[in-house]
Amino acid sequence: MRKYLIVSDTHGRDDNFYDVLDIEEPLNGIIHCGDFEGSEGKFALAANCPVYFVAGNNDFFSNLSRELEFELEGHTFFVTHGHNYMVSMDLEYIRSEGISRGADIICFGHTHKPVAKNVDGVYVFNPGSLSYPRQEGRRPSYIVLSVDDNHEIEYEIKYL
Repeated sequence: MRKYLIVSDTHGRDDNFYDVLDIEEPLNGIIHCGDFEGSEGKFALAANCPVYFVAGNNDFFSNLSRELEFELEGHTFFVTHGHNYMVSMDLEYIRSEGISRGADIICFGHTHKPVAKNVDGVYVFNPGSLSYPRQEGRRPSYIVLSVDDNHEIEYEIKYL
């Protein structure tokens, strides 16, 4: 079983990210869905695994891509911050965009509210925010994605 951490919207307040690393390591990879506000270098150095970053709407000076598409563990990922896909209103636009790119796993942030669901074989993940959560209870959140040897996945929204 391989284990991946999905986070978003840390907004330069990094302590919770390091706490999650301590809790969840060892990891096979980390996906950050944007709004790290300059912390990407520190995060990459702290991680003992590959890190996939996309820039968010508050990553003004970042040269990182706003969207990534990649293959991992037998799945096709589409990762973006989400602000260009009206994710605050509805998930269908970002889901449709991911499907059009051949993705079966779509990761995004922006809303600061966690979502993890499978809709007709397409997984849609928003880890929420580790720094400024907006869901009821306002607990910092992230997602752990596990993939077995048969490429089957398990996922869980976790809270600090």
